[in-house]
Amino acid sequence: MPGSLKPYYRKELTEAKNAFNKKHYQQSWRHLERAHILGQPYPVAHTSVHWKMLVFGIKIKNGKEIIGQIPRLLVGGVKSFVGKIPKGNTGGADVPALRPMEIPEDLAVIINNNGAK
Repeated sequence: MPGSLKPYYRKELTEAKNAFNKKHYQQSWRHLERAHILGQPYPVAHTSVHWKMLVFGIKIKNGKEIIGQIPRLLVGGVKSFVGKIPKGNTGGADVPALRPMEIPEDLAVIINNNGAK
């Protein structure tokens, strides 16, 4: 991940954690999805955010998310490594793992202005 993109990725993860601690679970999840979009092209960041999504699912006792995150966790980083990712996919079990999705405009600007893949 380019160094200039890391602060945005980390900010989303921090916001996810802060929202979770306040029991604002939907807001927390939204930040995890945004971190996923930013980190998806990079194997370590991609795998890390799927781990955080799995932990989120465990903490809120969401069986669908837990089951859905396990294969994503196992193959997400590999897909990033070989460059076969569905751009914009938010990473949750509520969307097909291989479906490309529109990238939110603010994230598209960040990605385009920071040398991202």
